[in-house]
Amino acid sequence: MAAPKKAAAGAAQDKIDGGSPPEFTKEQELKALREMLLIRRFEEKAGQLYGMGAIGGFCHLYIGQEAVVVGMQMALKQGDQVITGYRDHGHMLATGMDANGVMAELTGRRGGYSKGKGGSMHMFSKEKHFYGGHGIVGAQVSLGTGLAFANHYRGNDNVSVAYFGDGAANQGQVYESFNMAELWKLPVIYVIENNRYAMGTSVSRASAQQDFSKRGASFNIPGKQVDGMDVRAVKAAGDEAAAWCRDGKGPYILEMQTYRYRGHSMSDPAKYRTREEVEKVRHDQDPIEQVRNRLLAAKVSEADLKAIDAEVRDIVNASADFAQHDPEPEAAELWTDVYR
Repeated sequence: MAAPKKAAAGAAQDKIDGGSPPEFTKEQELKALREMLLIRRFEEKAGQLYGMGAIGGFCHLYIGQEAVVVGMQMALKQGDQVITGYRDHGHMLATGMDANGVMAELTGRRGGYSKGKGGSMHMFSKEKHFYGGHGIVGAQVSLGTGLAFANHYRGNDNVSVAYFGDGAANQGQVYESFNMAELWKLPVIYVIENNRYAMGTSVSRASAQQDFSKRGASFNIPGKQVDGMDVRAVKAAGDEAAAWCRDGKGPYILEMQTYRYRGHSMSDPAKYRTREEVEKVRHDQDPIEQVRNRLLAAKVSEADLKAIDAEVRDIVNASADFAQHDPEPEAAELWTDVYR
């Protein structure tokens, strides 16, 4: 039997045919630019620290996917909850978690969000309604459904957003969650961040149904494909999904068609795709450059945009300095926050 053919390079860059998204105001564009730049510069610095040996364990970078979480956060309100998988630093920063605390957790220091004991995949902030990155593939989907059940039980109008990838979309617990969420009309938005390669296998080789927005069809859950490289399209879809949930209509699925520039993790050389493919996405669809170009067209000066980048770099550099000089946890911390 012949082996299945490898997906053609460039297939990952197909555009969504959904018309032009609603325009942003200049203030919205500037906010989106700053938030996406913060994530990208933070991840670039995290990659450097990992290469220097200052960060151990696993480290999954979000570079290229920034528009997804930034656009979704622009569609949410105070009290809405976020939960995601292990490519999670961007989500933490977008929800307002402090860069110092996130970077210190990556380096295993006591000033980290989990006191240096959790690392990249195990940070939480009740204050910012961020319920963690999770290392078990797809596990956060069930937990995010539980957050929605709590909102439903309490009778508030908060929405839970559960992020997961195209690889996790094939996990069984995802569909059990879909079934319960629709049965009980739970206010949860399932955001599938389809970066096309999961851990290193193209969706065309791993998924019989490659339109992930249809994954809830058998449960009567509506879904929508979104250009996840355009922050405006993401926000518009997020607004629609959030309104659906707040109206008591149950869950909603958003497939964000996005792309990660780096490998699955820092240990992945990403030889399953060509350098030309990655460079084409960077050149044609980069989420930050799209915003930057629109701002330049709106007569925002190059100097003003450089000032935003400089401000962000200062924050990230300060977080790296803090994370390398903050003390490590005391040995006694091994016995704290442990429950039977």
